[in-house]
Amino acid sequence: MTGTFDEMWGRDPESQKLRRPYEVFGQWYDGEDPARLRAKQREAEEVFRLTGITFNVYGQSAAEERLIPFDIVPRIISGSEWTKLTRGIEQRVRAINAFLYDIYHRQEIIKAGRVPREMIQHNDAYLPEMAGVTPPGGVYTHIVGIDLVRTGDDEFYVLEDNARTPSGVSYMLENRETMLKMFPELFSKTRVQKVSQYPRSLLRSLRACAPANTEGTPTVAVLTPGSYNSAYFEHAFLADGMGVELVEGHDLRVVDGRVAMRTTRGYKPIDVLYRRVDDEFLDPLNFNPDSALGVPGIMDVYRAGNIAIANAPGTGIADDKAIYSYMPEIVEFYTGEKAILQNVPTWRCSDADSLKYVLENLKDLVVKEVHGSGGYGMLIGPTATKKDIAEFRKKLQARPSNYIAQPTLSLSTVPIMTQKGLAPRHVDLRPFVLVSPEGINITPGGLTRVALQKGSLVVNSSQGGGTKDTWVLED
Repeated sequence: MTGTFDEMWGRDPESQKLRRPYEVFGQWYDGEDPARLRAKQREAEEVFRLTGITFNVYGQSAAEERLIPFDIVPRIISGSEWTKLTRGIEQRVRAINAFLYDIYHRQEIIKAGRVPREMIQHNDAYLPEMAGVTPPGGVYTHIVGIDLVRTGDDEFYVLEDNARTPSGVSYMLENRETMLKMFPELFSKTRVQKVSQYPRSLLRSLRACAPANTEGTPTVAVLTPGSYNSAYFEHAFLADGMGVELVEGHDLRVVDGRVAMRTTRGYKPIDVLYRRVDDEFLDPLNFNPDSALGVPGIMDVYRAGNIAIANAPGTGIADDKAIYSYMPEIVEFYTGEKAILQNVPTWRCSDADSLKYVLENLKDLVVKEVHGSGGYGMLIGPTATKKDIAEFRKKLQARPSNYIAQPTLSLSTVPIMTQKGLAPRHVDLRPFVLVSPEGINITPGGLTRVALQKGSLVVNSSQGGGTKDTWVLED
């Protein structure tokens, strides 16, 4: 990893000169017994196992439940670095919300020629059912996860925008809780900004998005596909943290023009539904008729303004990786400012010239499915075999519009705990953003995902990655 920026040591780990955010941690680490730290690493794994912090892996012969790997070395960000990041994140999230309102209403960005019409109208994530619909409070993306990567001391890029149902916040909270229990003395030496307020902030933000005709304190519920979903632990965790009901589709029905949940005292109307069910399965009367996960007629209630759905149906188009390539133009169009956080350069394979370039340079590029997630359906050229590249070439030629390509970035590294001591591994960061008519709230830190295999750039838990506690210092 020569030349890679390490967030603890900078560009020159051999100098043994710690970067400022890591100075207190480094002094503490040098005074610790390595055997004790290795025991603490094993203890953390046992805590996760006993707590049931797991996820499901799909795409194999049978769905497999796995433990989330957790590393005890924190990822540390200075307060000044975080201030710059939050400005860029807030600017981007505002632009995404404005973009979603526009494409479902007047489509001014298309008329201005900044985004091609076919990129919207031929997009599977665009919902014609949302045309002309304004969500309560004008908020489309109530919860957003912006994936960031770092390549240098002051170089951050947005890797992708998660605007549908971003996951991972429960791991962020559990990571911090685990570290607080195991290393209280370290937190007494370091001023780390808190993340524990997230469930309360989420509840307050969701309630602020209730329909205008809501009476009294808005009733909030979390809609889950059920216990076999890969993120079910998180659904239950957040419902419990907010003190609201966790419901499945069969618990809900439309009663007198409202969506209501079954209780021991009959059906109780819901004002805000935090759904963790994809658009396709949300309403069998409007979308997939075979869905048993959603609520028949919920879209009719929604269009009538009698319930808020977070995130709004149709937000998935802002997740689209081809739309991502237009984000600098989208930010400038709606904010009148240049994007503070830059995109990774992106080739849209739907373009003939771009496709030609990508096919000629597959061994050097990262190629992703436009609607892909979780690290599935992608090619990392520099680590792929000749067979992998040949097979992916056929996929690209068959459906070029289904893919985008990007250069292979030299992602920053953060040390992990190994049997031989600290060793660098590549990381990314997913900050979590709450949006309501009251404003934008960004939790200090987020979920750091780490590629546990030496040299690997794939940080997704489904592909063998782990997580770290993310510290934002109070400068």
